[in-house]
Amino acid sequence: MARILLVEDNEDNRDMLSRRLQRRGHEVSLAVDGEEGVEKAGTESPDLILLDMSLPRMDGWAVARTIRDSGAVVPIIALTAHAMQGDREKALAAGCDEYDTKPVELPRLLEKIDALLNRANANG
Repeated sequence: MARILLVEDNEDNRDMLSRRLQRRGHEVSLAVDGEEGVEKAGTESPDLILLDMSLPRMDGWAVARTIRDSGAVVPIIALTAHAMQGDREKALAAGCDEYDTKPVELPRLLEKIDALLNRANANG
């Protein structure tokens, strides 16, 4: 399956999402803040990134822009509890490929993950 980088500062969210993704056969790497997320995105070559937008040290918007500015084309899904009008567009403009709200509805998120991984493999 895929290598997924989960960039999430909330321990409960990290634990729940990583366990469920691993049960589906994915290899999950964790980052607890934006700077660590950028570093691991560059060193671990993930197949997909799940990116919390409200992170310490560097927010998700800046993380996405930094990853894209490096030339990486890895699919990124923005995760946010701040589901305000315009947030989806802001995430896409920052370089994210998809957007999902918290609390996470796992079936919906898994559909988005599968769709992006399939698209990446088809373009691959």
